[in-house]
Amino acid sequence: MRGYSTIFQRVSRAFHDNPSLSKLLVVVTVSGGGLVACAEANQVNSQQITNLSSEVDLVSKKKKVVVLGTGWAGTSFLRNLKNPSYEVQVVSPRNYFAFTPLLPSVTCGTVEARSIVEPIRNIVRKKSVGVQFFEAECIKIDAQNKKVYCRSNQENNLNGKEEFVVDYDFLVIAMGANVNTFNTPGVVENCHFLKEVEDAQKIRRTVIDCFERASLPTVSDEEKKRILHFAVVGGGPTGVEFAAELHDFVNEDLIKLYPGVKDIVKITLLEAGDHILNMFDKRITAFAEGKFHREGIDVKTGSMVVKVSEKEITTKEMKTGEISSIPYGMALWSTGIGTRPVVKDFMRQIGQANRRALATDEWLRVEGCDNVYALGDCATINQRKVMEDISAIFTKADKDNSGTLTVKEFQEVIADICERYPQVELYLKNKQMGDIIDLLREAKGDVAKESIELNIEEFKSALSQVDSQMKNLPATAQVASQQGVYLAKCFNRMEECEKNPEGPLRFRGSGRHRFRPFRYKHFGQFAPLGGEQTAAQLPGDWVSIGQSSQWLWYSVYASKQVSWRNRALVVSDWTRRFIFGRDSSRI
Repeated sequence: MRGYSTIFQRVSRAFHDNPSLSKLLVVVTVSGGGLVACAEANQVNSQQITNLSSEVDLVSKKKKVVVLGTGWAGTSFLRNLKNPSYEVQVVSPRNYFAFTPLLPSVTCGTVEARSIVEPIRNIVRKKSVGVQFFEAECIKIDAQNKKVYCRSNQENNLNGKEEFVVDYDFLVIAMGANVNTFNTPGVVENCHFLKEVEDAQKIRRTVIDCFERASLPTVSDEEKKRILHFAVVGGGPTGVEFAAELHDFVNEDLIKLYPGVKDIVKITLLEAGDHILNMFDKRITAFAEGKFHREGIDVKTGSMVVKVSEKEITTKEMKTGEISSIPYGMALWSTGIGTRPVVKDFMRQIGQANRRALATDEWLRVEGCDNVYALGDCATINQRKVMEDISAIFTKADKDNSGTLTVKEFQEVIADICERYPQVELYLKNKQMGDIIDLLREAKGDVAKESIELNIEEFKSALSQVDSQMKNLPATAQVASQQGVYLAKCFNRMEECEKNPEGPLRFRGSGRHRFRPFRYKHFGQFAPLGGEQTAAQLPGDWVSIGQSSQWLWYSVYASKQVSWRNRALVVSDWTRRFIFGRDSSRI
């Protein structure tokens, strides 16, 4: 929009300096970007008109980019997009970015909700790229006609129900995901989720409600035990961290305020698998289970929830098939992610109805839609298998068409193969091989490097096990953030890379790909376990557990906030908690 303002200022100055321009009618149509001019003046400065026309043409050529969502992926994309040749429109039902890794801390008042959110307009207002924001919900995506249908956020916009359509040249879908209930009866009606800031605030009020309810003189002892039984379904990072935060909240703050019920509070963690935190190193899993056991948190592994009623959770033991019921006062459901309805509808349109998330290629483009990109929890990268392209790879490498590959021929395409198929590099690492030549030697036998020659069948045999290393990326903030940064850099260099592609060889075509494929770089993960102890698993199989890791967690999470305002607020919240404890007011 800044571009339009500059043009109109110049037009105004031109009319002021040249009265003969008063007979020039200029109509700029914003939606189409066209220019119609009718000139009747004889004494017109042609150079001024030429300059004006070129600026209008520049604006009219701006590509419209529509971004759906203001989570980790969408916000990272917006923050890193710098090319002013785009006109960006953002559609999201919330007008802020939330630092979701600290949501468990918000549930117990360790950190306040306002401290972890930043208005999206603050984030984009100083950018050179023109950005418009609409607080609305996307209700339909029409990829064929390049349109997005939206409805204003009825809850926030004074019960407004306005619907509107946004056109796009490029669409970035970063809408996140819903909680996966696995269609378990009663979950939606009776359980709390922990995906949004509003969820954390609701949980905080419910925890206080349970203590206030249990303190009433008319409530029986049996009912008090039920009310103060907190059940957490799901032994992943979110469930474990919430259980740890709740345990600290109860034992450090609430038992001082509610001494009459301190001995009957119970926290139960239900996990269908054999262990909690099964995505972490086994040392962390064992430590977490032992710590929870010592602190009185009841960890029930191998227990699958089959039904949730208003006052009871029904579980099934995975080993014995035994069915039992557990009375509870509050239940948190944290068992993975599910697809949003609008994304499901879009997947049906493009023939991906049987998938759990949008399938993209390694450049984050939705398969079957060249100008639609998907990133974050709503999408998954459908990495191409080496064996699908093995013949094309062999043909591309065999430049002399001899029917065999020499080491020299293969070395010319090794870098492109590893870049295009990351599972090759991972396979070599797991097999402790120096490079892919070692893999070829293993297939050919113990022969000298210079004398290796492979035919197509031997080549297939050498790479036959490589695809077994393929894994889907985890649905984490770290992955979504890196995808947003990557895609923004691609958009920043779009025109440059059209002329000079920088990606690997097209094995099934000619030339090179425009960009290098997305590569996720894992920087480690944390699991706060309460009591000022955190487990950290960092690259290189480095594991640390204890208070030193807790301070590392503080440092990393403070530094990752999107603004200095958020950093100051989060650090002040932690300081306040150390000095004064957590606030137990029900607001």
